[in-house]
Amino acid sequence: MKIAVGSDHAGFIYQEKIKQFLSVLGHEVTDFGTDSEEPVDYPLFIRPVAEAVARGDAECGVVLAGSGNGEAMAANRVKNIRCGLCWNVESARLARQHNDANMISLGQRMLSEEQALEIVRVWLDTDFEGGGQLRRIQLLDFDQVP
Repeated sequence: MKIAVGSDHAGFIYQEKIKQFLSVLGHEVTDFGTDSEEPVDYPLFIRPVAEAVARGDAECGVVLAGSGNGEAMAANRVKNIRCGLCWNVESARLARQHNDANMISLGQRMLSEEQALEIVRVWLDTDFEGGGQLRRIQLLDFDQVP
């Protein structure tokens, strides 16, 4: 699977760990930066991830920072992106199962490394259940209202 990743300085360490984890699992990873813990403005690194997913250059995306809040907001400004802020395994499972999240956002300051990796694994392993959930997702995009 092609997966885009990006972070600001406060998510850089986990970004590197997640890239390695995804590569070991056999995924093709595209890194949109940043490349250090030097302070940067997160939208400059998160929006390109969301745009790559929206264009279909990547099948899904993982973005990171200190809390993950601003990153989820930045990603969700891009049409056809459904980025879930995940704080535990269950939030990741439901983001995919009920919301067909094509991106997730994680907070490095909120999670242990082990938790972050497990969240990514569960999110990738969970399928969208469809059904009535599909109608709700379509309602997110005004031009797709049934």
